[in-house]
Amino acid sequence: MRRLPYEGVAVAVPVTVPYRRYSTHGAHWFVGAAMDALVERSGIQKDRIDGLTVSSFSLVPDTAVGVTQHLGVSPRWLDHIPTGGASGVMALRRAARAVQAGDADIVACIGADANHVESFRLMLGGFSHFARDASYPYGSGGPNSIFAFITAHYMRTYGATREDFGRICVAQRANALRNPNALFKVPLTMAQYLDARPIADPIHLFDCVMPCAGADAFLVMREERARDLGLPHVLVRGAIERHNAYADDPVLLRGGWLVDRDDLYAQAGVRPADIDFVQTYDDYPVVVMLQFEDLGFCEKGEAKEFVRTRTLTHDGEFPNNTSGGQLSAGQAGCAGGFLGMVEAIRQLSGEAGERAVKDARLGLVSGFGMVTYDRCLCTGAVILERASR
Repeated sequence: MRRLPYEGVAVAVPVTVPYRRYSTHGAHWFVGAAMDALVERSGIQKDRIDGLTVSSFSLVPDTAVGVTQHLGVSPRWLDHIPTGGASGVMALRRAARAVQAGDADIVACIGADANHVESFRLMLGGFSHFARDASYPYGSGGPNSIFAFITAHYMRTYGATREDFGRICVAQRANALRNPNALFKVPLTMAQYLDARPIADPIHLFDCVMPCAGADAFLVMREERARDLGLPHVLVRGAIERHNAYADDPVLLRGGWLVDRDDLYAQAGVRPADIDFVQTYDDYPVVVMLQFEDLGFCEKGEAKEFVRTRTLTHDGEFPNNTSGGQLSAGQAGCAGGFLGMVEAIRQLSGEAGERAVKDARLGLVSGFGMVTYDRCLCTGAVILERASR
Protein backbone atom coordinates (compact mmCIF):
# COMPACT_ATOMS: atom_id res chain seq x y z
CA MET A 1 0.00 0.00 0.00
CA ARG A 2 1.32 3.44 -0.92
CA ARG A 3 2.09 5.60 2.10
CA LEU A 4 0.47 9.04 2.26
CA PRO A 5 3.09 11.82 2.10
CA TYR A 6 3.94 14.08 5.02
CA GLU A 7 3.21 17.16 2.93
CA GLY A 8 2.63 20.40 4.80
CA VAL A 9 4.03 19.32 8.20
CA ALA A 10 6.52 21.61 9.92
CA VAL A 11 8.81 20.99 12.89
CA ALA A 12 9.97 23.94 14.98
CA VAL A 13 11.30 25.24 18.29
CA PRO A 14 14.07 22.76 19.20
CA VAL A 15 14.78 23.02 22.92
CA THR A 16 17.17 21.31 25.29
CA VAL A 17 16.97 21.25 29.05
CA PRO A 18 20.74 21.11 29.64
CA TYR A 19 22.03 17.65 30.43
CA ARG A 20 23.56 17.00 33.82
CA ARG A 21 25.41 13.91 34.96
CA TYR A 22 23.21 13.37 38.01
CA SER A 23 20.15 15.15 39.30
CA THR A 24 17.79 14.85 42.23
CA HIS A 25 14.96 16.13 40.02
CA GLY A 26 12.54 13.52 38.71
CA ALA A 27 11.46 12.99 35.12
CA HIS A 28 8.32 15.10 35.64
CA TRP A 29 10.54 18.10 36.44
CA PHE A 30 12.49 17.71 33.20
CA VAL A 31 9.29 17.27 31.16
CA GLY A 32 7.90 20.43 32.77
CA ALA A 33 11.10 22.38 32.12
CA ALA A 34 10.96 21.33 28.46
CA MET A 35 7.32 22.41 28.13
CA ASP A 36 8.14 25.73 29.76
CA ALA A 37 10.97 26.26 27.26
CA LEU A 38 8.69 25.41 24.33
CA VAL A 39 6.12 27.96 25.47
CA GLU A 40 8.71 30.66 26.15
CA ARG A 41 10.62 30.23 22.89
CA SER A 42 7.55 29.88 20.66
CA GLY A 43 5.40 32.57 22.23
CA ILE A 44 2.48 30.12 22.08
CA GLN A 45 0.27 29.97 25.13
CA LYS A 46 0.30 26.61 26.87
CA ASP A 47 -3.42 26.00 26.37
CA ARG A 48 -3.00 26.36 22.59
CA ILE A 49 -0.72 23.31 22.54
CA ASP A 50 -3.44 20.70 22.09
CA GLY A 51 -1.32 17.63 21.44
CA LEU A 52 1.38 15.96 23.52
CA THR A 53 3.78 13.04 23.15
CA VAL A 54 6.02 12.03 26.03
CA SER A 55 8.93 9.58 25.99
CA SER A 56 10.57 8.56 29.25
CA PHE A 57 11.81 5.51 31.10
CA SER A 58 11.74 7.11 34.54
CA LEU A 59 8.20 8.50 34.62
CA VAL A 60 6.93 5.19 36.01
CA PRO A 61 4.42 4.54 37.42
CA ASP A 62 3.05 7.52 35.46
CA THR A 63 2.66 7.73 31.71
CA ALA A 64 1.89 10.71 29.48
CA VAL A 65 -1.57 11.07 31.00
CA GLY A 66 -0.05 11.64 34.43
CA VAL A 67 2.04 14.42 32.93
CA THR A 68 -1.10 16.25 31.77
CA GLN A 69 -2.28 16.59 35.36
CA HIS A 70 1.18 17.51 36.57
CA LEU A 71 1.55 20.27 33.97
CA GLY A 72 -2.03 21.49 34.01
CA VAL A 73 -2.68 20.84 30.32
CA SER A 74 -5.71 19.30 28.59
CA PRO A 75 -4.63 18.01 25.16
CA ARG A 76 -7.16 16.53 22.75
CA TRP A 77 -4.49 14.20 21.38
CA LEU A 78 -2.01 12.27 23.55
CA ASP A 79 0.64 9.59 23.09
CA HIS A 80 3.20 7.84 25.25
CA ILE A 81 6.18 6.46 23.30
CA PRO A 82 8.62 4.49 25.47
CA THR A 83 10.83 3.23 22.62
CA GLY A 84 14.11 4.68 23.87
CA GLY A 85 16.46 5.71 21.10
CA ALA A 86 13.75 5.39 18.44
CA SER A 87 11.28 7.58 20.32
CA GLY A 88 12.17 10.95 18.78
CA VAL A 89 11.53 9.80 15.22
CA MET A 90 8.39 7.93 16.24
CA ALA A 91 7.05 10.90 18.18
CA LEU A 92 7.48 13.05 15.10
CA ARG A 93 5.74 10.53 12.84
CA ARG A 94 2.70 10.21 15.07
CA ALA A 95 2.46 13.94 15.72
CA ALA A 96 2.73 14.67 11.99
CA ARG A 97 -0.16 12.35 11.22
CA ALA A 98 -2.26 13.86 14.02
CA VAL A 99 -1.68 17.34 12.59
CA GLN A 100 -2.49 16.21 9.05
CA ALA A 101 -5.72 14.57 10.24
CA GLY A 102 -6.80 17.60 12.24
CA ASP A 103 -6.70 15.70 15.51
CA ALA A 104 -4.32 18.33 16.91
CA ASP A 105 -3.18 21.77 15.84
CA ILE A 106 0.13 22.05 17.69
CA VAL A 107 1.83 19.01 19.24
CA ALA A 108 4.61 19.17 21.83
CA CYS A 109 7.00 16.22 21.54
CA ILE A 110 9.11 15.76 24.68
CA GLY A 111 11.74 13.22 25.67
CA ALA A 112 13.03 13.44 29.23
CA ASP A 113 14.62 11.29 31.91
CA ALA A 114 16.16 11.58 35.34
CA ASN A 115 19.44 10.02 36.39
CA HIS A 116 20.75 9.15 39.81
CA VAL A 117 22.32 5.98 41.11
CA GLU A 118 19.10 4.38 42.28
CA SER A 119 17.05 5.31 39.19
CA PHE A 120 19.65 3.75 36.88
CA ARG A 121 19.75 0.53 38.91
CA LEU A 122 15.96 0.29 38.91
CA MET A 123 15.83 0.85 35.15
CA LEU A 124 18.36 -1.91 34.52
CA GLY A 125 16.42 -4.41 36.59
CA GLY A 126 13.00 -3.46 35.25
CA PHE A 127 13.80 -2.47 31.66
CA SER A 128 11.81 -5.38 30.22
CA HIS A 129 10.58 -8.85 31.13
CA PHE A 130 13.57 -10.23 29.27
CA ALA A 131 15.99 -8.12 31.33
CA ARG A 132 14.21 -8.91 34.58
CA ASP A 133 13.95 -12.66 34.05
CA ALA A 134 16.69 -13.73 31.64
CA SER A 135 19.74 -11.51 32.06
CA TYR A 136 19.74 -9.21 35.10
CA PRO A 137 19.54 -12.02 37.71
CA TYR A 138 22.72 -13.48 36.20
CA GLY A 139 24.74 -10.29 36.52
CA SER A 140 24.27 -8.93 33.00
CA GLY A 141 23.17 -5.45 33.95
CA GLY A 142 22.76 -2.84 31.27
CA PRO A 143 23.81 -2.35 27.68
CA ASN A 144 27.62 -2.61 27.94
CA SER A 145 27.67 -6.41 27.86
CA ILE A 146 24.97 -6.53 25.19
CA PHE A 147 26.80 -4.19 22.84
CA ALA A 148 30.11 -5.89 23.53
CA PHE A 149 28.44 -9.07 22.22
CA ILE A 150 27.07 -7.25 19.15
CA THR A 151 30.34 -5.38 18.51
CA ALA A 152 32.46 -8.53 18.70
CA HIS A 153 30.14 -10.30 16.28
CA TYR A 154 30.30 -7.38 13.85
CA MET A 155 34.10 -7.26 14.04
CA ARG A 156 34.43 -11.00 13.38
CA THR A 157 31.97 -10.86 10.49
CA TYR A 158 33.21 -7.78 8.64
CA GLY A 159 36.77 -7.19 9.84
CA ALA A 160 36.17 -3.85 11.53
CA THR A 161 38.80 -2.73 14.04
CA ARG A 162 38.79 -0.63 17.17
CA GLU A 163 40.45 2.15 15.16
CA ASP A 164 37.41 2.20 12.86
CA PHE A 165 35.09 2.73 15.82
CA GLY A 166 37.52 5.28 17.20
CA ARG A 167 37.20 7.44 14.09
CA ILE A 168 33.52 7.86 14.91
CA CYS A 169 34.12 8.67 18.58
CA VAL A 170 36.96 11.14 17.95
CA ALA A 171 34.97 13.01 15.28
CA GLN A 172 31.93 13.28 17.50
CA ARG A 173 34.00 14.67 20.34
CA ALA A 174 35.30 17.37 17.98
CA ASN A 175 31.70 18.27 17.16
CA ALA A 176 30.74 18.32 20.84
CA LEU A 177 33.35 20.97 21.59
CA ARG A 178 31.19 23.37 19.55
CA ASN A 179 27.97 22.39 21.34
CA PRO A 180 27.37 24.32 24.57
CA ASN A 181 24.94 21.63 25.76
CA ALA A 182 27.44 18.75 25.48
CA LEU A 183 28.75 17.31 28.73
CA PHE A 184 32.20 16.42 27.36
CA LYS A 185 34.33 19.54 27.00
CA VAL A 186 37.83 18.25 26.24
CA PRO A 187 39.19 16.86 22.94
CA LEU A 188 39.61 13.13 22.42
CA THR A 189 42.56 11.77 20.44
CA MET A 190 42.80 8.39 18.77
CA ALA A 191 45.60 7.44 21.17
CA GLN A 192 43.39 8.26 24.16
CA TYR A 193 40.53 6.29 22.64
CA LEU A 194 42.70 3.21 22.06
CA ASP A 195 44.38 3.40 25.48
CA ALA A 196 41.12 3.77 27.43
CA ARG A 197 40.39 1.11 30.01
CA PRO A 198 38.37 -1.92 28.90
CA ILE A 199 34.77 -2.22 30.04
CA ALA A 200 33.48 -5.40 28.36
CA ASP A 201 35.71 -6.79 25.64
CA PRO A 202 35.92 -5.38 22.96
CA ILE A 203 34.14 -2.32 24.40
CA HIS A 204 36.38 0.28 26.06
CA LEU A 205 35.51 3.43 27.98
CA PHE A 206 34.93 5.82 25.08
CA ASP A 207 32.72 3.34 23.25
CA CYS A 208 30.16 3.64 26.04
CA VAL A 209 27.42 6.20 26.22
CA MET A 210 27.25 8.17 29.48
CA PRO A 211 23.85 8.14 31.26
CA CYS A 212 22.70 11.55 32.46
CA ALA A 213 19.55 13.58 33.12
CA GLY A 214 17.91 16.11 30.83
CA ALA A 215 15.30 16.70 28.16
CA ASP A 216 14.88 17.59 24.49
CA ALA A 217 11.69 18.70 22.77
CA PHE A 218 10.17 20.26 19.66
CA LEU A 219 6.80 21.35 18.24
CA VAL A 220 4.95 19.86 15.27
CA MET A 221 2.32 21.84 13.37
CA ARG A 222 1.16 22.62 9.85
CA GLU A 223 3.57 24.62 7.70
CA GLU A 224 1.19 27.56 7.34
CA ARG A 225 0.76 27.69 11.11
CA ALA A 226 4.51 27.94 11.63
CA ARG A 227 4.69 30.73 9.05
CA ASP A 228 1.79 32.60 10.62
CA LEU A 229 3.55 32.42 13.99
CA GLY A 230 6.84 33.57 12.48
CA LEU A 231 8.68 30.47 13.70
CA PRO A 232 11.81 29.20 11.96
CA HIS A 233 10.93 25.65 10.94
CA VAL A 234 11.84 22.64 8.83
CA LEU A 235 9.66 20.35 6.72
CA VAL A 236 9.06 16.61 6.98
CA ARG A 237 9.81 14.89 3.66
CA GLY A 238 9.68 11.24 4.65
CA ALA A 239 9.65 8.94 7.67
CA ILE A 240 9.74 5.22 8.46
CA GLU A 241 9.73 2.90 11.44
CA ARG A 242 10.07 -0.85 11.94
CA HIS A 243 9.97 -3.20 14.93
CA ASN A 244 11.55 -6.62 15.51
CA ALA A 245 13.09 -6.79 12.04
CA TYR A 246 15.33 -9.72 11.06
CA ALA A 247 14.33 -11.67 14.14
CA ASP A 248 15.95 -14.80 12.71
CA ASP A 249 19.46 -13.28 12.67
CA PRO A 250 21.35 -15.08 15.48
CA VAL A 251 22.98 -11.77 16.53
CA LEU A 252 22.14 -8.28 15.28
CA LEU A 253 23.87 -7.41 12.02
CA ARG A 254 20.94 -5.70 10.26
CA GLY A 255 18.46 -3.13 11.47
CA GLY A 256 14.92 -2.37 10.36
CA TRP A 257 16.05 0.63 8.31
CA LEU A 258 17.15 -1.83 5.63
CA VAL A 259 13.55 -3.04 5.19
CA ASP A 260 12.09 0.40 4.54
CA ARG A 261 14.89 2.66 3.33
CA ASP A 262 13.77 2.64 -0.31
CA ASP A 263 10.37 3.86 0.83
CA LEU A 264 12.03 6.59 2.90
CA TYR A 265 14.00 8.01 0.00
CA ALA A 266 11.06 7.63 -2.38
CA GLN A 267 8.83 9.67 -0.07
CA ALA A 268 11.38 12.48 -0.08
CA GLY A 269 12.23 12.11 -3.78
CA VAL A 270 15.96 11.96 -3.01
CA ARG A 271 18.87 9.53 -2.88
CA PRO A 272 21.35 8.90 -0.05
CA ALA A 273 23.92 11.02 -1.92
CA ASP A 274 21.59 14.04 -1.64
CA ILE A 275 21.65 14.05 2.18
CA ASP A 276 23.81 16.86 3.61
CA PHE A 277 24.22 15.48 7.13
CA VAL A 278 23.12 12.49 9.22
CA GLN A 279 22.21 12.32 12.90
CA THR A 280 22.59 8.64 13.81
CA TYR A 281 21.61 7.11 17.11
CA ASP A 282 24.92 6.37 18.78
CA ASP A 283 24.86 4.73 22.16
CA TYR A 284 27.80 2.64 20.85
CA PRO A 285 29.83 3.21 17.66
CA VAL A 286 28.94 -0.15 16.14
CA VAL A 287 25.35 1.09 15.88
CA VAL A 288 26.53 4.07 13.84
CA MET A 289 28.19 1.68 11.38
CA LEU A 290 24.99 -0.35 11.09
CA GLN A 291 23.06 2.81 10.22
CA PHE A 292 25.59 3.93 7.60
CA GLU A 293 25.09 0.56 5.91
CA ASP A 294 21.40 -0.05 6.36
CA LEU A 295 20.43 3.49 5.34
CA GLY A 296 22.28 3.05 2.07
CA PHE A 297 25.35 5.24 2.47
CA CYS A 298 27.56 2.19 1.88
CA GLU A 299 27.07 -1.51 1.28
CA LYS A 300 26.64 -4.06 4.06
CA GLY A 301 29.95 -4.73 5.78
CA GLU A 302 31.66 -1.73 4.16
CA ALA A 303 31.23 0.85 6.93
CA LYS A 304 34.81 0.29 8.01
CA GLU A 305 36.09 1.53 4.64
CA PHE A 306 33.47 4.29 4.70
CA VAL A 307 34.76 5.80 7.95
CA ARG A 308 38.40 5.36 6.90
CA THR A 309 37.93 7.55 3.83
CA ARG A 310 35.63 10.29 5.11
CA THR A 311 35.79 13.02 7.72
CA LEU A 312 32.72 12.83 9.97
CA THR A 313 32.95 16.25 11.64
CA HIS A 314 30.48 19.05 10.95
CA ASP A 315 32.86 20.52 8.34
CA GLY A 316 33.86 17.18 6.79
CA GLU A 317 32.77 15.21 3.74
CA PHE A 318 30.10 13.32 5.71
CA PRO A 319 28.87 15.28 8.74
CA ASN A 320 27.50 12.91 11.36
CA ASN A 321 26.14 13.69 14.83
CA THR A 322 27.05 17.35 14.64
CA SER A 323 26.01 17.90 18.27
CA GLY A 324 28.58 15.37 19.45
CA GLY A 325 25.90 12.71 19.66
CA GLN A 326 25.24 10.76 22.79
CA LEU A 327 28.84 9.53 22.98
CA SER A 328 30.02 13.07 23.69
CA ALA A 329 26.87 15.01 24.65
CA GLY A 330 25.43 12.35 26.97
CA GLN A 331 22.38 10.10 26.96
CA ALA A 332 19.51 11.51 28.98
CA GLY A 333 17.44 8.32 28.70
CA CYS A 334 14.69 8.66 26.09
CA ALA A 335 15.85 12.22 25.44
CA GLY A 336 18.80 10.58 23.71
CA GLY A 337 16.33 9.53 21.05
CA PHE A 338 15.40 13.20 20.62
CA LEU A 339 18.97 14.54 20.52
CA GLY A 340 19.39 13.95 16.79
CA MET A 341 15.99 15.48 16.06
CA VAL A 342 16.62 18.77 17.83
CA GLU A 343 20.11 18.97 16.32
CA ALA A 344 18.77 18.45 12.80
CA ILE A 345 16.14 21.15 13.32
CA ARG A 346 18.86 23.51 14.53
CA GLN A 347 21.06 22.72 11.54
CA LEU A 348 18.28 23.36 9.02
CA SER A 349 16.79 26.45 10.66
CA GLY A 350 20.02 28.38 11.20
CA GLU A 351 20.45 27.71 14.93
CA ALA A 352 23.54 25.47 14.94
CA GLY A 353 26.08 28.25 15.46
CA GLU A 354 29.72 27.41 14.85
CA ARG A 355 29.00 23.73 14.19
CA ALA A 356 26.65 24.52 11.28
CA VAL A 357 26.96 22.35 8.18
CA LYS A 358 27.54 24.73 5.29
CA ASP A 359 24.59 25.13 2.90
CA ALA A 360 22.72 22.18 4.41
CA ARG A 361 19.31 21.59 2.84
CA LEU A 362 18.50 17.95 3.72
CA GLY A 363 19.16 16.09 6.94
CA LEU A 364 18.45 12.51 7.97
CA VAL A 365 17.77 11.49 11.56
CA SER A 366 17.68 7.83 12.57
CA GLY A 367 16.64 6.13 15.78
CA PHE A 368 17.38 2.77 17.41
CA GLY A 369 16.03 1.48 20.68
CA MET A 370 14.80 -1.14 23.15
CA VAL A 371 17.77 -3.44 23.58
CA THR A 372 17.50 -7.09 24.54
CA TYR A 373 20.26 -9.67 24.89
CA ASP A 374 21.54 -9.68 21.31
CA ARG A 375 19.66 -6.94 19.42
CA CYS A 376 17.49 -3.82 19.52
CA LEU A 377 13.85 -4.04 18.53
CA CYS A 378 12.90 -0.56 17.25
CA THR A 379 14.25 1.45 14.34
CA GLY A 380 13.12 4.61 12.59
CA ALA A 381 14.33 7.41 10.34
CA VAL A 382 13.11 10.75 9.03
CA ILE A 383 14.29 13.11 6.30
CA LEU A 384 13.91 16.82 7.05
CA GLU A 385 14.30 19.73 4.64
CA ARG A 386 15.13 23.37 5.19
CA ALA A 387 12.08 25.54 4.60
CA SER A 388 12.31 28.25 1.97
CA ARG A 389 13.07 31.67 3.42
